[in-house]
Amino acid sequence: MPAADFKVLAINPGSTSTKFAVYVNEKPEFVKNIRHGEEEMGQFRGRPVLEQKDFRLSVVEREFHEAGYKLEQLSAVAGRGGLLPRLVSGTYRVNAKMLADLREAEQGQHASNLGAVLAHAMASRVALEAYIVDPVSVDERPDRARLSGSALIQRPSLSHALNTKAIARRYARERGTPYKDLRLIVAHLGSGVCVTAHEGGKAVEYNDSREEGPFANERAGTLPSGAVIKMCFSGKFTQDEVENILFREAGLYSYLGTKDLVKIEERIDAGDAKAKLVFETMAYQIGQQTGAMAAVLQGRVDAVLLTGGMAHSTKLIAEVRPYVEWIAPILVYPGEDELLAMAEGVLRVLRREEAAIEYVGEYLG
Repeated sequence: MPAADFKVLAINPGSTSTKFAVYVNEKPEFVKNIRHGEEEMGQFRGRPVLEQKDFRLSVVEREFHEAGYKLEQLSAVAGRGGLLPRLVSGTYRVNAKMLADLREAEQGQHASNLGAVLAHAMASRVALEAYIVDPVSVDERPDRARLSGSALIQRPSLSHALNTKAIARRYARERGTPYKDLRLIVAHLGSGVCVTAHEGGKAVEYNDSREEGPFANERAGTLPSGAVIKMCFSGKFTQDEVENILFREAGLYSYLGTKDLVKIEERIDAGDAKAKLVFETMAYQIGQQTGAMAAVLQGRVDAVLLTGGMAHSTKLIAEVRPYVEWIAPILVYPGEDELLAMAEGVLRVLRREEAAIEYVGEYLG
């Protein structure tokens, strides 16, 4: 391998899978998606997510070595950034403070919390650096975008920063224009929908896909607060049950009993009027949220970029298009190549295009 090349291992733990890839520069040399069955994951139900560390690590190490790799061949290891206190955008070196905060999990339990832990475990065996890139807690919004309407409640600062910023940078490279000189709307259409406004190289506004914005395949998005209050105090549900109803059994699943967009489209094609209405309503809400981001950018938008797993659906894109095509040209980037986005962030540090950020557990903006 030439001296100018870098080899990066990127690890992305999900709720039922562990994805990892080896990149030589930006080119994937080996990609693996390991799916974990209900029997494997059932042993961890109700327990802190970091208790999965040894199980996940053994799986990654086995597949990595069986593919013929050695840790000594790597330049660095990247992990998916988890639920940390709100942070500025960038590539963070994994350190003891970050690992301690992930163990405490004050921001919540999520599979992404394993990313830094797994990366550090792999890297430390051969004295490599481990990093995370644009974790979900990246917050580049101005102060006026942080107030909620109640002094007792702050707007959540979680987003699909890794994918939306990577797509914005990709579009900038394709256009030959610096990211900081573009005004973009990037809509991540996944299990949650996160629509972001980008200006000056920052995501200056977005909806937290877990609690705000359009509904998606399993999340409710924005709901009437009065109705939610009544449900919470009805005595019919525990807190865990309410969270399940809103975050894992809402959206398409709530109305149609499935989270599978392909099956829903098949029902629409077969004449299912309810499926058609729910599908069209989701597209309507995505368009509505995109329009809100156009207002944030005061109507001056260079492009609307649609990405995420649901962007593979030509039917959904066709439904969304009439609501947003008046704003700016639409480009579609299906899927969410978070492994590449992590590798790209680490490569920027290795090439000294930007400096790694030392995590201190607080906002540095």
